[in-house]
Amino acid sequence: MWLRNEAGRRGVPLAPSFRRWITAIPALRRRRAEVNILIVDARAGRRYNCDFRGRDYATNVLSFPRERMPGDRSHLLGDLVICAPVVAREAREQGKAPRDHYAHMTIHGVLHLLGHDHQREVEAQRMEALETRILAQLGIADPYADH
Repeated sequence: MWLRNEAGRRGVPLAPSFRRWITAIPALRRRRAEVNILIVDARAGRRYNCDFRGRDYATNVLSFPRERMPGDRSHLLGDLVICAPVVAREAREQGKAPRDHYAHMTIHGVLHLLGHDHQREVEAQRMEALETRILAQLGIADPYADH
């Protein structure tokens, strides 16, 4: 795992936490996998979301799966961009510990790198259930439960 924090240290977990959250994902427990994580401020988060999704606002996490070429043996799944101010704001608004919300956004983003999606209702239910199970194993409450 590669981690770069461009948003400042305040409230952002350290690399061992991100590693722990990623390796809690069942599909990655027995598989070598690498993920690049970039923590950004609101301005950069907005720019990435606008440039890559056409949405002119900062969002919590963006996932960029790595496109594999024939014969590619890299273990890199892709890149995550996590917007620190958005994660902090959402945690406050939802009454969650910021660290727990970082765990959720990291797991959510990596599941996207693994091909999970939530565009259709059935996909969303499946993905949310998987996220909830993984977070529960980490001692983190269901992020989708009403608080």
